[in-house]
Formats: sequence, C-alpha cells, structure tokens
Amino acid sequence: MFQASLIKKIMMKKNIFISITIGLILVVGFFVVKESGKFVGTASEVLSSSSVSPTVTPQISVASADKIEVVHFHSTQQCWSCITVGEYALKTIKEKFPEEYKNGAIVFRDINGELPENKDMVMKYQARGSSLFVNAITAGKENIEEDIRVWRLVSNESQFISYFQNKLNNLLGK
Repeated sequence: MFQASLIKKIMMKKNIFISITIGLILVVGFFVVKESGKFVGTASEVLSSSSVSPTVTPQISVASADKIEVVHFHSTQQCWSCITVGEYALKTIKEKFPEEYKNGAIVFRDINGELPENKDMVMKYQARGSSLFVNAITAGKENIEEDIRVWRLVSNESQFISYFQNKLNNLLGK
C-alpha cells in the first residue's frame, strides 16, 4: 500500500513537471510564431544583439521623399529615455530642418498610444510601446519604418542628432 502511494505521488509530480514544460514550450512557440510575421529588429533584439541594423526595414534610397512624418509613440507614463527620444527627434527637426518643418515637408507627431483617439495611428504604424517611426512619403506611397537605433543613442545627444540628421537628409535626397 505504501509503495502504491509513493508511486502515485511520483507520477503526479512527473505529470505536473511535464505539463509545466509543455506549457512553457507552447508559450515560447506562440511568441516565436507571432513575431515571425512582424518586422525584424524589435527592441528585445537590440538588447540581445549588437549586429542589428539601425532600422527595421532597409533605408529608402530609390527616390527623395516628398514628405517625412516622424512619429513618436509613447505611453501616458514615460521614462527618461522615452521622453528624450521624442525631444531629440523634435530638436533635430526644428534646428537642422527649419524650412522643411515650417513648410510641412517634415512633420513631427507625438502620440500617446494609450489614448483611444490614437488607436488608428497605433494600428497604421503597428506601434508597440515607446517607439519612433519615420514615414517617408514618395509619390503618395508611404514607407513606414521603425527606427530602433535611436534607443542606443539616447544617452548621447550629439550622436543622436548627427545620426537622425543624416537619416533625414538621406530620405530627402540631400
């Protein structure tokens, strides 16, 4: 009788272990499948790899953009980095591209992704959390890309501005 009870307890622990293991495999598999259909170059990849390219999609170099939309997505409560990415992007635009900013060739939008009225913008850009997107519009065609390199440059204002200025210049064909 004691032996049967002991065997039953061991089998129960084994079943629990197997169930937990299968559950973890399913959860990991779900996220792998989910992310395989999304852009390459998520924020988690930046943290785990130093060989990630600076943008999600290749730089647009076919034609000069007619208009550039820079969109900073954030939550209601922002950390220093999230606030700073938006501030540096806007500062770069205002200081390095004053004419383009004034005439609407470069537009900056600061979007709280948690607000219901911004749902359409969040869906259009497929924004997740704090992020900076650049939409280079050429001949009416939108070319949206998330710029993840800015997060590595947020602690150095001059490097951030230099990088972002070069990016915008390239998109404008300058």
